[in-house]
Amino acid sequence: MGWIITLIVGGIIGWLAGLILGKDVPGGVIGNIIAGIIGAWLGGLIFGDFGPAVGGIAIIPALLGAIILILIVSFVMKSMNRKR
Repeated sequence: MGWIITLIVGGIIGWLAGLILGKDVPGGVIGNIIAGIIGAWLGGLIFGDFGPAVGGIAIIPALLGAIILILIVSFVMKSMNRKR
């Protein structure tokens, strides 16, 4: 049951980060889940674990990490499209 909650929270965090930036995460729902989980990991490394946590994910650092991740991915995708 813990993995399901983690996937749901990761998806919501990825979706919120995409809304905040006004960018779609590549891959739809799966992309949101991946961005949320990797963003949580990245945010935990950069900012630590503070604030409220749901499903083992600290919400504020996870959201900040997902925003950073989406910015990096969108920059890479944009530069790859320019080369074509």
